[in-house]
Amino acid sequence: MNIRNRQILAIALPSIVSNITVPLLGLIDVAIVGHMGDAVYIGAVAVGSMIFNLIYWLFAFLRMGTSGMTAQAYGRDNLSSVKAGDERSDGGRSVVIILHRSVCLALGIAAVVLMTQYPLKELMFLLIAPTEDVSPVASTYFYIVVWAAPASLCLFSLNGWFIGMQNTRIPMIISITQNVVNIIASLLLVFGMGMKIEGVALGTVIAQYSGLAAALMLLWYNYHKLLSRYPLAIAQLRMPISFFNINRNIFLRTLCLVAVNLYFTSAGARSGAVILSVNAVLMQYYLLFSYFMDGFANAGEALCGRFLGARDRISFDDTMRHLVGWAIGMTIVFTLLYATFGTTFANVLTDSAEVRMELKDYIYWAWLLPSAGITAFMFDGVFIGITETRGMLLSTMLASLSFFLVYLGLNHFLQTALGNHILWLAFTMFLIVRGLVLVVFFNRKFKLRSVFTNK
Repeated sequence: MNIRNRQILAIALPSIVSNITVPLLGLIDVAIVGHMGDAVYIGAVAVGSMIFNLIYWLFAFLRMGTSGMTAQAYGRDNLSSVKAGDERSDGGRSVVIILHRSVCLALGIAAVVLMTQYPLKELMFLLIAPTEDVSPVASTYFYIVVWAAPASLCLFSLNGWFIGMQNTRIPMIISITQNVVNIIASLLLVFGMGMKIEGVALGTVIAQYSGLAAALMLLWYNYHKLLSRYPLAIAQLRMPISFFNINRNIFLRTLCLVAVNLYFTSAGARSGAVILSVNAVLMQYYLLFSYFMDGFANAGEALCGRFLGARDRISFDDTMRHLVGWAIGMTIVFTLLYATFGTTFANVLTDSAEVRMELKDYIYWAWLLPSAGITAFMFDGVFIGITETRGMLLSTMLASLSFFLVYLGLNHFLQTALGNHILWLAFTMFLIVRGLVLVVFFNRKFKLRSVFTNK
């Protein structure tokens, strides 16, 4: 195995282990509520989880912006050649300042979320419009899980910083800690103490703060010399224009993602608890693939950002070529897995006869998701690393426009004859367009022919 593949896998594999636990945790939550005997519980977790995904996605710049800026500072300061905190080196000041700014911003945002939780929940319910049977259960879930906001947002900043520092082992440990605690706590609270949705929600809160505690301990253990050398100063919190520009574009891009996912959930919710549950189960296929591929996207963030910061175009191009090879291979693997074991996988998630029966008509959409999404997943990571956030924003805007044009247009002309299938067609087109536009922007900046031919 050549050195570039070793570098990619050194970052990607811990990220894969870390990321794969996220959809697995979602699967556990769905499986727990799926065996409570009522589709309402699956729908409530789907609505509640979507609300927090939407809220936290708005602040995804805490992770993505931190990762890209840190990776470039890492390459620029040549931190790979010195030990963190080495007194002989003057490198490291930039990465510490980025960390301080990001964590302080995360805490400020979390305070606002907690203070506005009631109107926030009302707004989200107005937009998603869950059915009357799902609404009260989802509301209970929301008012418990919202108290995990400080831990969740700080972990965005910390994990982004670790990735930028070329260290994905620490996020892996944090994620495993969170998810093991979450699974154990949820099972004990639901099946041991007889709780319902409250047990699943409380398990999530306990897990988030356990993850934050682990992150802070690992941060200090691994980087205490560097952090001690550059302690927090108020002057460091004066954020430059470039910091705002990068994060503004990511924020606006995330608004587009929120709009699509919010409308997707809302359209499913309007069709009733069974269709909402079907979509929740199918989304687990999407999440499983996307979080798995996010490991390679993290490798793209860390390595492409590092080599751009170091102005090493040869290593940058070589990294891109190897990332494309890994992306093609994983797309083939997941497509075959979903086509072969898709129905079996769905049956594990729920024992609801209605949901299982309805899923048979939609399972083939899961087969298409890897091919539709792979380009967007891979290039998103590269664009984060090189902080080309304008291209990310424009690609997502155009993809979102395609989503609404396909869904609303076909619904109008076909009079909803295809129902939920139109929704999944629109979502698939959203992924395809997003990836294609990113390729166009990358070609304008770096010339794909040069990347793949060394000319």
